[in-house]
Amino acid sequence: MSYISITAHPAIELPLPPEGASDFEMEVYAKFMRHLRCVPNSRAEIKILSSISFTADMMVTSDEHVAKVLVEAGLRAPRSAFPQGFLTHIDQSFMREGHSIGAASEDYISLGAHWRKHGEDPFAAHRYFKPVIVHSYNHRELERETV
Repeated sequence: MSYISITAHPAIELPLPPEGASDFEMEVYAKFMRHLRCVPNSRAEIKILSSISFTADMMVTSDEHVAKVLVEAGLRAPRSAFPQGFLTHIDQSFMREGHSIGAASEDYISLGAHWRKHGEDPFAAHRYFKPVIVHSYNHRELERETV
């Protein structure tokens, strides 16, 4: 899949160079866009995910931070194009009320609207596995203490 076919994908909007951005944000944008053309995969979502991961590795930062910078620059893509940690963060921010600390920013709200517009699962934030912590006690030690 070429760079042109990614831009023709109906559910993907590539970011524009961030205005008034820091050097870090411009470097993230430049490395991401440069690597996007080189990924040898036919699925646009995999190309984006791979480019996010490559950019994070090259800049020695987390995939989630790179994804955040790109979303703030205007990247809109399906959920499968983002790292799981970023999806967890964004879903948790949707659970908070608008005035709370950690609530979704305007860019996140826009990304959520983009996902709904293109048929993504509206209940994805509620589908996380939450393990139950079970304490196991050594019953023999409990018997000794009570006797």
